[in-house]
Amino acid sequence: MATKTQEKDPKSLTAEIVSSIEAKLSGAGEATKKMKKSIEKSAKKLAKKLAKLIKKDEKKQAKPARKTQKETKKKEAKAKKNTAKAEKNAKRTANAKAKATAKAESKPAAATSTQPAQAPAKATPRIRTRATTAKTSAAATGNSTASTARKPAVDTKPKAATQTEPEEAE
Repeated sequence: MATKTQEKDPKSLTAEIVSSIEAKLSGAGEATKKMKKSIEKSAKKLAKKLAKLIKKDEKKQAKPARKTQKETKKKEAKAKKNTAKAEKNAKRTANAKAKATAKAESKPAAATSTQPAQAPAKATPRIRTRATTAKTSAAATGNSTASTARKPAVDTKPKAATQTEPEEAE
C-alpha cells in the first residue's frame, strides 16, 4: 500500500498512481491529453478515498485505547466513591456502638430502682364457639356451603297457628 509519507501527502500518492497507470498504458500506445486529464482526476479521487480510509483505520485502532482509558477512569471514580462510603459506614457503626455502650451503662443504674419487677401478664386462652368451629371445619374440608348455612341459636320464626297454648284458669 502507501508508506507513511504518502499517507500524509495525498499529492504524492496521486502522482504515484498516475505514473503507474501511464506505465501500464504505455505499452498500448501514447496517451492523449484527454486521457491524461481523466487519469489525473481519477487518481486524485482515489488518493482522497484512500486517505479517508487510512484515517478511519487509525481512529478504529485508537478507539479501544480511548475506551480502556474511559473504563479505568470510571473504575477509579467508583473506587473513590466506595472508599468514601466505607469510611462513612465505619463512622456510623462506631457511633452506633458508642451509643449502645452508653445505653448499656445507663441501664444498670435504672435497674437498681426500688420497684419490684412485675411478672409478665399471662395470655388468656382462646374460646371457640360453635360458629368458628363450623367455619374452620368447612375450610379444612373445602366445603364452602357449610360455613354459610348456620343454624341460629334461637329460633326467630313465629310458631304456626295450629299450636295453641294452654289457657290459664282464672
